[in-house]
Amino acid sequence: MQRPVLWRWLAGFILVPVLLFAVYTWVVLHWSYSSGERAGYVQKFSKKGWICKTWEGELAMVSMPGTMSEKFDFTVIDDTVADKINKNLGKRVSLDYEQHKGVPSSCFAETEYFVTDVRVVE
Repeated sequence: MQRPVLWRWLAGFILVPVLLFAVYTWVVLHWSYSSGERAGYVQKFSKKGWICKTWEGELAMVSMPGTMSEKFDFTVIDDTVADKINKNLGKRVSLDYEQHKGVPSSCFAETEYFVTDVRVVE
């Protein structure tokens, strides 16, 4: 009679934290803290990661010619958005993004800014 009770407690101690972590991860990745748009030139864009590969990039935002550019680091999860960015490298683009706070691992992204769409700016 003692063994089934012990196994239930052990399973509970293992399963409950795993389920809580899974729910937390799902909420963090599907709820955005903020959203916005940034414009500039993508100067670095590559697929990175040892196990979980994500598209990571860097946007150079130039406010006026001759001034130092500000860098915006971002992550792309959707391969169709990554293809759009790759096709428009070297052009001025506008990136729509969502900011996700508290992402539990760098396996999902190196930054908290997830690009959702890209448009070429004329």
